Amino acid sequence: QVLLVESGGGLVQAGGSLRLSCAASGRILRIDAMGWYRQAPGKERELVAAITSGGRTNYTDSVKGRFTISRDNAKNTVYLQMNGLKPEDTAVYYCNAEGLRVDAFGLGRPFGSWGQGTQVTVSS
Repeated sequence: QVLLVESGGGLVQAGGSLRLSCAASGRILRIDAMGWYRQAPGKERELVAAITSGGRTNYTDSVKGRFTISRDNAKNTVYLQMNGLKPEDTAVYYCNAEGLRVDAFGLGRPFGSWGQGTQVTVSS
């Protein structure tokens, strides 16, 4: 099992900033991609930003220039710096990680894990 624990959500006024963190723990051999998704009420979960182990990033168009994803490979942690927040950014934000873990037999197995979600609310 690979556990993802998120932190950093909260309530902020439009134009404000928040920084989300997500730390992965468990018998991890390597983490390939890490990303942040969000789900607003009545909407499907969507990719916000993703980053590879080599640092290549990808953003959804609506957050480009406002959000920055980064990661600390030594700490198995991914961050999402959110600036210029808008009311439409209000959602539950979920962390995702994919890679290779050690199973009960000491063998490498692919994994894909989700965090529990953290609420981000932007007031107008």
